Amino acid sequence: MYIRRVTRKNKDGSVTAYLQLAHNEWDPKAKYSKAKVIYSFGREDELDRAVLERLAKSISRFLSPEQAFEARDAIGETAEFLFQSYKRLGGVWMLDQLWRKLGMDRILQQLFASRHHQLDIERLIFAMVANRALAPSSKLAMEDWVREEVYIPGLSQVASHQLYRAMDELLAVQSELEYQVYGAVSDLLNLEVDLLYFDTTSSYFEVDPSEAPEEDTFRKQGFSKDKRPDLLQVVIGLAVTRTGIPIRCWVWPGNTMDMTVVEQVKKNLIGWKLGRVISVMDRGFSSEENLRTLQRAGGHYIVGEKMRSGKAASKEAMSTRGRYHQVRENLHVKEIIVGDGEARKRYVLVYNPKEAERQREERKKLLEKLQAELDGLKQLSHEVHSKAACRLRSHPSYGKYLRQLKDGTLRLNKQAIRDAEKYDGKYLIRTSDDTLSPEDVALGYKQLIEVEDAFRTLKSTLELRPMYHRLEDRIRAHILLSWLALLLVRIVEVHTGESWRKVRDELQRLALGHFSSKNGDLYQCTEITAKQRQIFAAVSVEPPPRFLEIQPSS
Repeated sequence: MYIRRVTRKNKDGSVTAYLQLAHNEWDPKAKYSKAKVIYSFGREDELDRAVLERLAKSISRFLSPEQAFEARDAIGETAEFLFQSYKRLGGVWMLDQLWRKLGMDRILQQLFASRHHQLDIERLIFAMVANRALAPSSKLAMEDWVREEVYIPGLSQVASHQLYRAMDELLAVQSELEYQVYGAVSDLLNLEVDLLYFDTTSSYFEVDPSEAPEEDTFRKQGFSKDKRPDLLQVVIGLAVTRTGIPIRCWVWPGNTMDMTVVEQVKKNLIGWKLGRVISVMDRGFSSEENLRTLQRAGGHYIVGEKMRSGKAASKEAMSTRGRYHQVRENLHVKEIIVGDGEARKRYVLVYNPKEAERQREERKKLLEKLQAELDGLKQLSHEVHSKAACRLRSHPSYGKYLRQLKDGTLRLNKQAIRDAEKYDGKYLIRTSDDTLSPEDVALGYKQLIEVEDAFRTLKSTLELRPMYHRLEDRIRAHILLSWLALLLVRIVEVHTGESWRKVRDELQRLALGHFSSKNGDLYQCTEITAKQRQIFAAVSVEPPPRFLEIQPSS
């Protein structure tokens, strides 16, 4: 159906035009369509234009907003558009679509359904997750970020007290949330969880220990993996799949030792339908008690062993003769069995020639510097050591390569140097699974770097540290939000094969413009680049439409 314009030539040579409402009907005899007039509006020069406008508005009620705008263009009603504002869209759009694809919105809405919140808690939580991934800031700074800088579907503004309330509500459903998120992610991504990597890190607070209240049992000083032993901290654990997807996180007081957390981790993952799981952990978790815990309920482990731990079995494994077998470039392995029966232990000694050469070169340079320091001491027999000599003996790198002669002078310890050379490029791994080949054991342990990458992203890109929260619940909620952000970020990285920083920078160039006219408001995206389309396609997410929102005036 359409508006038809027909003309008639008058005797005086003038032309009169008529407007008609018509549609085409098929004429079976003529074998072509013919126009059938439904209504005649009369002469064009005598037409009441308001009639057409009323008809167009009436029809527009049954059209999409974009079609309605086009209809107004057709009757010449569209006025000039004025640019009102600009917001970043690409990053939020990617995260929001992935969030919905994983069913995170549905999970949170179900968990909060019985609480009857007046606020949309799910949108507030997503906003904090997106902020952590795109532009980490305080909750107070997020007020301007949401209002002025980014377009978040379903959320035009926030208040900091609302965000803190949402954090409290999130923590109340943490256990069920983690379980349901794992189920949704594993189903969608078909996660392989036969190898499950676990490691811990620490994250500090910008608070002097003397300023912490005495009753604070959570923020504590301990072994700092951030090299900030002077500050209070918490310990964070992360379980990661072989593809680098973090499936769960834990938080413990800052003075917690690695050796003490394995039993809780194992207990928390019971019932997660993980199947036959081989836990892969670093050397800090290799106590006999931890290894027994990992083997409960049919589980297995691949754990790094400290080569200089002093354990009898480790010493025997390191001294066992045998040939290495090259399985990859720069990867040689040797399988070692120590003991029999219940005392039987299976080790894999791994040797990396390139790493061995690097360590030899570093030690050579260090020893040259140390010899130069010794030459400059001008030592005399049976004299009290100078401050410079004491400094060398207590130095963490130099001290182990020094020995003191009977006359008190310091010399290079050649035996210590020869002992160090025995460990160049090597690391010792222990496993309880006899079905794995030495190559699988070595490569499985090598992939523990996925956890280190996750921690690096968590701390640097998502700016987990330093933390300023004081209450334990807020600290736990902050880390939980960071884990959710890390989950989305790692999924994007795995699918695109690029770092989140690079993906984020590209997507953040995709913006949303707000235009207005007398006919209403229009929200239009900038042109999507080929690279941006490639990113959306890799994650299987539809890019935003050209017109994200159209609000015709009433």
